[in-house]
Amino acid sequence: MIGKTILKWMSQAISTLFIILLVCAVFIVLSSRAAGGEPSLFGYQLKAVLSGSMAPEMSVGSLILIQLTDEKEIFQAGDVITFRTDENILITHRIMEIEKSGQQFITKGDNNNGPDTQPVMAQNIVGKYSGVSIPYVGYVFHYMNTKQGALLLLVIPGLLFLGHAVFTIWRALRLIEGSQKSQLKEES
Repeated sequence: MIGKTILKWMSQAISTLFIILLVCAVFIVLSSRAAGGEPSLFGYQLKAVLSGSMAPEMSVGSLILIQLTDEKEIFQAGDVITFRTDENILITHRIMEIEKSGQQFITKGDNNNGPDTQPVMAQNIVGKYSGVSIPYVGYVFHYMNTKQGALLLLVIPGLLFLGHAVFTIWRALRLIEGSQKSQLKEES
């Protein structure tokens, strides 16, 4: 009796976990597509580190948290910013110098030998590094933002949920058949 109660509770917990996982996966994929790449929440965005230019503070494959900013934000030398290049590539580097009344910034990756070749315009700054970095998670996050990763992120939880549902139905049918057989034996 206690064993059946525990199994029923575990089954419900697993079903709930699969539903939550599926809803989270759908939310991440849809918000990523709506934001043009990475989802933002409460003014923060997650970014995957794809190069070693900011090592050792940010290693390749890390996931960093940046606080989204606007053109009115005031930056100082030493701030780590994420900015968009003319080729629409996101880069996270440290501000070395401020020029033209805070409208242009000379940046450099901590692990690079020299400063970046072009100054960063204030309107190209996306956000400021918050200091939060999670190693290795960026690889998964970057893959999730590809078409294959998004499909996988939706398909795997869906298949797990479907498999669990099939197993639950099969087990319920077995219990019904078992109880019908025992009733037939009692009547005979």
